Amino acid sequence: MKIFPSIFNDVIGPVMRGPSSSHCAAALRIGRLCRDLMDAEIDEVYIEFDPNGSLATTHKGQGSDMGLFSGLLGWEAHDERLPDYLQAIQDAGINIVIDIHPIGATHPNTYKITLRNQKEKREMTAISIGGGMIEVIEIDGAAVSMAGDYFETLIYGIAPEKYIDYLRNFEMVDKIEMREGKERFLEVKSSHFLPREVAEELLRQEEVDFIKYLHPVLPILSRDQISVPFITAEEMLSFNRDKGLELWELALEYESERGNLTKAEVFDKMREIAGIMQNAILSGLRGTEYKDRILGSQSVDFQREMKRGTLVAGEVMNHVIMFTSAMMEVKSSMGVIVAAPTAGSCGVLPGSLFGVATVLELPRDEIVKALLVGGLIGVFVAAHATFAAEVGGCMAECGSGSGMAAAGIVALKGGSLDQSLAAASMALQSSLGLICDMIADRVEAPCLNRNVMAATNAIASANMALSNYNHLIPLDEVVETMKRVGDALPNTLCCTGLGGLAITKTAKKIEAMLEENEKERNKIFFKTC
Repeated sequence: MKIFPSIFNDVIGPVMRGPSSSHCAAALRIGRLCRDLMDAEIDEVYIEFDPNGSLATTHKGQGSDMGLFSGLLGWEAHDERLPDYLQAIQDAGINIVIDIHPIGATHPNTYKITLRNQKEKREMTAISIGGGMIEVIEIDGAAVSMAGDYFETLIYGIAPEKYIDYLRNFEMVDKIEMREGKERFLEVKSSHFLPREVAEELLRQEEVDFIKYLHPVLPILSRDQISVPFITAEEMLSFNRDKGLELWELALEYESERGNLTKAEVFDKMREIAGIMQNAILSGLRGTEYKDRILGSQSVDFQREMKRGTLVAGEVMNHVIMFTSAMMEVKSSMGVIVAAPTAGSCGVLPGSLFGVATVLELPRDEIVKALLVGGLIGVFVAAHATFAAEVGGCMAECGSGSGMAAAGIVALKGGSLDQSLAAASMALQSSLGLICDMIADRVEAPCLNRNVMAATNAIASANMALSNYNHLIPLDEVVETMKRVGDALPNTLCCTGLGGLAITKTAKKIEAMLEENEKERNKIFFKTC
């Protein structure tokens, strides 16, 4: 996991379809790297999941199969073809076997993948670390560390290390490592692939057998010796002591340095994301349909009853509930959403900020500033805790989203930097220990009401902070506590479907019904050992 998260890689993004960013979007990114490793020629795929991990029980319902298979096909995370991934895999003639057995995995989201075609066999082991982020930890038996944030050139041969000094002369080359496993290869991390003539020259050498090119899968690339102005709230306050910047401006300072972007480019990128979020909310309020889901389009009913005056009064609160629900329903109907910080918690931040801004009649750029504020709070969580429910329960997803939203709401109301930090602290304090126990392996229930709870908690925390309530525990210490609490949660309560509401009698009936509906269809396309 990177030391310095990017707002657009780790916190607000990816733009995607599917129920879960840590399952679907991350798996798709892993699949894309597998495809590159095989030069886009894949005949057979053998996938191994550890029975003690999350994927053994959730790979189908939460979209890991959909994501991984779609990545093998070269699709994007927002591709409209994702729901048809099984037919597409069959049409592509790729035979896939999924085997659940002990593989010694130390991370709950571990993918051990063996790929074959008529010419070669390659192996890759990767993990999903939350919010769509990944790390490839092994290729062909050699330990590596790839996050998908570089152009990766793998130079295989009997002695490729002979060319290390030669390759260091090229400006685009950032890092070079010799890797030894079942085969030997140089791993070259760069901002662009080596010029074609360089690769052709290498291939003429007897020490080099072949070259593999793995494209980046993240929007913001890394570079050697990345620096950031701060990585904790305390460091940020020290940095800002003689500057007097607002929190959204500090987010620009951070991301422009982290991502090697201008501040205008950062703002414009977040403005684009705000547009995607708004379109998703509006789409949800028009009603959504999707066959393979548990819950229907409930935000439409909420909107109707709100107009009738049936609901308890509270214009801001009710708009936030409605918008949060609409966003979650778009996710569950395979519409395009932004994982912020994850797909499972994608309703909290936009639902809160757009709900408040709509009632206050604020312009779009104020929402963009609030999203930047939330993104920076998320950086502190990503750097020192986790967004992965498999590691930290729903505290990591909806809890983090609540803290991000609370800080953003304070910004929308013109509150101070200190008040935004206080709001984030209180919202996160209120979310400690929140479990992840989705029903029937679908990221719908209790996920929808947990998103609503997190969004309404954000409003309450923001109002308390605006009233100068004493939050007592600094934000950095709350984030550290999140990490400790997550480590203490049993795996049955961390996105495995093995505890909480997921094992109630009614949940099991729903699960059996959904499994029966798709059993015959899945049999046609792939075999599960």
